[in-house]
Amino acid sequence: MTDKRKKILKLLVRVAVTSGLLVWVFHRIDRQQLAEALKDARWHFLIAVWVLIVMIYWIESIKLQLILKKQGCVLNNTTIFRASAVAAFYSMIMPGMLSMGVKWYILKKSTGKGTNVFSSMAYNQFLSIVTMTVFGLGALILTNPAAIAMTNTRSRQMLPVFCGILLVIVVLFCLLLLNGRTGSRIINTIGYLLRPLPESIRQKARQVLEQIALFQIVGWQFHLLMVLITGAGILVGGIVMYMFAAKAANITIPPSVFVWLWPIIYILQRVPISIANLGVREATLAALLPIYGVAPSKAVMMSMVLFSALIFMAVIGAVFNFCGFMTGVRPNETV
Repeated sequence: MTDKRKKILKLLVRVAVTSGLLVWVFHRIDRQQLAEALKDARWHFLIAVWVLIVMIYWIESIKLQLILKKQGCVLNNTTIFRASAVAAFYSMIMPGMLSMGVKWYILKKSTGKGTNVFSSMAYNQFLSIVTMTVFGLGALILTNPAAIAMTNTRSRQMLPVFCGILLVIVVLFCLLLLNGRTGSRIINTIGYLLRPLPESIRQKARQVLEQIALFQIVGWQFHLLMVLITGAGILVGGIVMYMFAAKAANITIPPSVFVWLWPIIYILQRVPISIANLGVREATLAALLPIYGVAPSKAVMMSMVLFSALIFMAVIGAVFNFCGFMTGVRPNETV
């Protein structure tokens, strides 16, 4: 199969997944209730959501600036923020991690150090996913939505126990991977476990792990600082922004719910299975928020508010892109 046919096939799969998820979501909601939710929406909270998405991107820019500095790449926050906004614009077409290729190219073009930029971005993504996973698992343990959704006492206790075990595994894995003595062994072990997978996937996974391993010598103080900055972004995005989006849709649920809800959506959106990540967020909210008595129509309304924030960042990125901030983009260029 040629590369062109593979790209067409992948696009068709994403269109099918997006369509399937959206059909499932809208099949669950009542059209009349959705119309009423739109009519009763408090649109002034939309401005707050847009402001907060810009703050999240700025916080992420500060973090990546510090990470790049460790790799000998000196850039200001504005350049990184613009690159992130342009990547948000391309994410409307290139879902999940694929749009990160655009951001890598911009930063590589600004620094002339493609491998260093790739290492920094790999570490940044790894740290973000791990930190969000830890926050999410901790929130699931404390809030235990299974206690609301299930009647069986034993089933209720399973979720906190499972999350606790998974939390320990994730933390131990990170500590071992980022340790100079054990990191190389972890990478070799993972490489061995990935042997049944296709060669292309094994190479990409190993490359990312090896790039992350370059940060084994920076010291635990640096890792802790990055976790704290990531945590600040999670608090802004996972609690405050989602809380305002919920208010816009007239949804009232405990703020702690958003601490585990946003990490789930964030991680699922890293997987390039849909167009502009449509359907993933909507299906997740429509499936999980009813646990707290939220009507599916209001869950969809909330997802529309959150999607508008991404469109807002994409518009900012489009302005940067078409005003000449980035020319000659080749997202698929190799390191």
